[in-house]
Amino acid sequence: MDQVKTGRLIRTMRTKLGLTQLALAEQLGVSDKAVSKWGRGGGAPDISLLPLLSQALGVDTEALLRGDLEENDMTNGNMKKMRFYRCPTCGNLLFSTDDADVTCCGAKLTNLVMHKPDEENALQIEHSDGEWYITAPHEMHREHYISFVAFLSGDTMIVKKQYPEWGLDVRLPYIRHGMLLWYCTRDGLFYQNI
Repeated sequence: MDQVKTGRLIRTMRTKLGLTQLALAEQLGVSDKAVSKWGRGGGAPDISLLPLLSQALGVDTEALLRGDLEENDMTNGNMKKMRFYRCPTCGNLLFSTDDADVTCCGAKLTNLVMHKPDEENALQIEHSDGEWYITAPHEMHREHYISFVAFLSGDTMIVKKQYPEWGLDVRLPYIRHGMLLWYCTRDGLFYQNI
């Protein structure tokens, strides 16, 4: 940790949030002199304060340790390049239109890698009544089921959450070209162009 960079980041975020040194100090249970010292780069906060400081400033703890906020490049947000994340602890689903630092339950997540389906994980897709009608003989037990089905086109994302013990029976609006994705809790993320 570079205390000058970290101090500069603390000062920048504190002033951006409109917090005085005293207000931030009271939130952290330290003196305003300590906050002043950090802001000038004359010292660094104790490591035990980093989670509280991170929360107070709305900055990731890793960013505090690095002393800067890494910004992603601006993208056009093409939905077909969507990245999918799933927390192995709580099952939370997260999405981003480009690379992102995604954490859940205290763990950093990596985006799911898409695969072409094998016979066991294939879906049956029909065009019926002006909609896509999607079914699968895939087992849907608590330990092994399809967690979600998603449709992506250049400007659209539709996600249908699925649950164990239910049969897979999904209807999506008919959009001519796009990508169908589904996540099997045992085998991973699959895709098919439609």
